[in-house]
Amino acid sequence: MEIPDVTKIVTDLLVRYSFQVIAAVAIFFVGLLCARVAGRFIERSLKRTTIETHLQRLLVRAAKALVLLFTAILALDKFGVQVTALVAGISVAGVAAGFAVQGILANLAAGLSIMLSRHFRIGDYIEIGTVKGQVQSIDLTMTVLRTLEDARVIVPNRKIVGEIIYNYSGERRVTMNVQVAYNADLDRALRTVREVLAENPRVLKNPPPDVGITRLADSGIQITLRPWCKADQFWTVHYEVYRALLDRFRQDGIEIPFPQREVRLLHAAA
Repeated sequence: MEIPDVTKIVTDLLVRYSFQVIAAVAIFFVGLLCARVAGRFIERSLKRTTIETHLQRLLVRAAKALVLLFTAILALDKFGVQVTALVAGISVAGVAAGFAVQGILANLAAGLSIMLSRHFRIGDYIEIGTVKGQVQSIDLTMTVLRTLEDARVIVPNRKIVGEIIYNYSGERRVTMNVQVAYNADLDRALRTVREVLAENPRVLKNPPPDVGITRLADSGIQITLRPWCKADQFWTVHYEVYRALLDRFRQDGIEIPFPQREVRLLHAAA
């Protein structure tokens, strides 16, 4: 039995496929260079826009991936691979994988929608359904909120799209109530309330706060305060204004009522 000449076989293979290998390697390196150039060009272009930074990075990576995918297809074509059949096979596999990970794909699509619509940004205080918190991060699959109790809430993006969103970023109106006794000097009480709001540096001067009587309660007259403040100072304004009102009412002799009941005993005639 004749033993094949290994050197001859290797030489034949090199002669037959050397140009294909060289061309594939050249295409691969050119593709890497094109991907890098395209990424830098898109990154510079996006920096001139108002698109969020995390979305800019995502678009740059997607552009690089598309260039590299096209490069891989061209390189495989040089080796004689049936690219049409390969693309068809990848498409069928992609459909099957899509059904398997439809929840993840729904989150990805919702994440892109959130980033493009920009209904809220990192740092905004929002309310989605029963969840309230400050936005810490926005990813493709989830949005992370930090609540006032310092809890970290992870919300899947598909749970956000289509929901009613309250965005409290920027300025926020505070609603506060306080009662004074019926025998109190009402004009003096209203003047004291306005002075307390004017002295607080966290209460915005424009728009001006609303102060007025909103209820004649069982034990006293209810005065409602509706000042404006920065969203991140919402609860601080509550704490400071209530404390200042208590001190000023005590200082000015304005009585804060408490529930009272008058009981009368009727003696039946003997």
